[in-house]
Amino acid sequence: MNFPENLKYTKDHEWAKIDGTQITVGITDHAQSALGDVVFVELPKVGRDLKAGETFGVVESIKAVSDLYSPVSGKVLAVNDAVVGEPSSVNRDPHTSAWLIKIETSDASALSGLMDSTAYSAFVSSIK
Repeated sequence: MNFPENLKYTKDHEWAKIDGTQITVGITDHAQSALGDVVFVELPKVGRDLKAGETFGVVESIKAVSDLYSPVSGKVLAVNDAVVGEPSSVNRDPHTSAWLIKIETSDASALSGLMDSTAYSAFVSSIK
């Protein structure tokens, strides 16, 4: 499994890339692997206000349907329409081109509750 060190991680298997108050969110390599072939992605509308831990969309694979959870509170700035059009990109490149949403966070302190790559790797190992 690949868990880039420049990202933060949630226990719900989302990753967050922090750029000031703008947070890019996607699902982890572990999540896409566990799901199998992703066939559908539903994302929120730009402008939607999210609370940390709130469901913002759905990823569906041939095996399961999984909710997506926001790692932080804030407003949705952008959605990755390319992933909606080609859901399988989540399987090929979950940590870069297959990002899901970008959020302008209203509370950067919430990011301190996210795991670094070492902690997330240990977490994933503990649930196998």
